[in-house]
Amino acid sequence: MTSLTVRGFYKEFGVTISLKHQGGSGGLDKKITVPELERPGLALTGFLKGYSAKRILVFGKREVEYLLSLSSPVRKRRLSTVLSEKLPMVIITRNTPPFPEMKELCDKRDIPLFSSEYSTSKVMQKITYFLGRTFSQSESCPGTLVEAYGKGVLIQGDSSIGKSETALGLIERQHRLVSDDVVIINKREGSYLEGQGPKISRHLMEIRGIGIINVAHLYGAICVSEKANIDVVVRLEAWDDDHFYDRVGLTEKHTEFLGVAVPYYILPVKPGRDAVLLIETIVLNHRLKKMGVNSAKEFNLKLLDTIAKKQEVK
Repeated sequence: MTSLTVRGFYKEFGVTISLKHQGGSGGLDKKITVPELERPGLALTGFLKGYSAKRILVFGKREVEYLLSLSSPVRKRRLSTVLSEKLPMVIITRNTPPFPEMKELCDKRDIPLFSSEYSTSKVMQKITYFLGRTFSQSESCPGTLVEAYGKGVLIQGDSSIGKSETALGLIERQHRLVSDDVVIINKREGSYLEGQGPKISRHLMEIRGIGIINVAHLYGAICVSEKANIDVVVRLEAWDDDHFYDRVGLTEKHTEFLGVAVPYYILPVKPGRDAVLLIETIVLNHRLKKMGVNSAKEFNLKLLDTIAKKQEVK
């Protein structure tokens, strides 16, 4: 489970939405446990059905105008019903100064209180996006991730099979390195995968016989990318003369990460086979399939049609 404290949220994301700390310092180490936000709305009138104290609470223009219409004692009572000690944090938008009653309750109950200069909709949109990415499912796997022709290719295979060397060949052809050796895979919006590398090894590659190289320094910033979607998985394996390899491509294989299926190709390698060129071909063919052009199926249809016509002649 993702562990995110209010302090960590403020440090990592506070500048993005121009957060200013206004009170409740005693609660900065509280954990944000759900990637959701809530506006108090009707809860300020005492109607608490559906109200949850687990979510970040955002006070917008409507709530502020309503609270301004109340006397101080009534305002304090209404705020007391929604400012639960279980709240991870409270944000008030549009640079509105916190009400004295709000600040008093937040300090007393250790509820971190912040203000933002942005509108309520923008604050909620940006925080929802940030929390969605922070709380998304993730896993790490061995392999090298490159971006070729706009598609993310995860290259896997046994140790010393040539994954890094193949990626280096792709980089020389102006494709981009995302991560070498270890790839961190994140599930985004429940439907697609995004890969990136650990910060400590970003833009670095290990080439046996040479050592660690910095791709950004050697080839330029245009040849690296911080992250990329994972569109295709290619597994390199040593050529086996006794193994049958698909020569038509009618059967499409898939592998799964975090419950998401990704097209999967086994690429046998041996001296004389240009793995770089073959991966480029896989990517281009994958793009054609996405456009509705499947060469293997077209060939199969032509073959069946030719056979049918010959049978008719007989």
